[in-house]
Amino acid sequence: MAFAAQFAGVYLNFSPEDAVSRSSKLSAFVAEGMDQQLGWDGNGKLGAVAIQPYDIEVTDANNAVVTVAFQTGPRRLHLSVPIYYSTGDAGRRFVVSGWPAILPAPAPAQLPQAAVPETDDAATAELKPQLEGFFRNYASGNTAELQRYVTAGTSLPSFAGAFTFAELKSVVVPVGGATREIEAVVVWIVPGAVASTTPDAAAGSGTADGRLQQAYRLTVEKQGDKWYVDDIRGAGRVVG
Repeated sequence: MAFAAQFAGVYLNFSPEDAVSRSSKLSAFVAEGMDQQLGWDGNGKLGAVAIQPYDIEVTDANNAVVTVAFQTGPRRLHLSVPIYYSTGDAGRRFVVSGWPAILPAPAPAQLPQAAVPETDDAATAELKPQLEGFFRNYASGNTAELQRYVTAGTSLPSFAGAFTFAELKSVVVPVGGATREIEAVVVWIVPGAVASTTPDAAAGSGTADGRLQQAYRLTVEKQGDKWYVDDIRGAGRVVG
């Protein structure tokens, strides 16, 4: 699958200006005697990004068809690549054994309605100011301040200033005991331009800061009258 993805990076990117270079690169992948441009007539352009192995159909001990996913412009597509595999004194070797085929990618899945959990309004009110302080210092990287919001003995890495906390958009706190799994939607401020030490480069070249909304799942624990963060990770599907 890795071999097919490498091949796709060459095969799916072409223009008349790089025809000779593309042919030379493809020779490392295709079987001897095959068309060195693999069916391209030298005209037109195609560009592919986000190339990833997607699926494999093994037909026997030596042959398989690998499907590679890629993006071109606004479209997601698939590339089907027939591969031959051999072993021997020269080690494990692969070669493209036939014509590739571009195919439409499947449409996005239909997401069913998720059940909203019963929420604890009192705990939510208690948690919001704690979480705002946590995320503010989680973004800035102020380790001493961050420790005020996490459970004793817990050490969490931070963004160290890569983002700035803008707002806590929402919190979903299900009913439960002293330890809860909660979800928080946070808005980060993304810097609009990388800082420059050259005055001429910085003058007039900056772009506006952006805002990026993201969702997190946190394990929180109540100790006394305060809540503390024990763990943070991606939220998965947010239902609140």
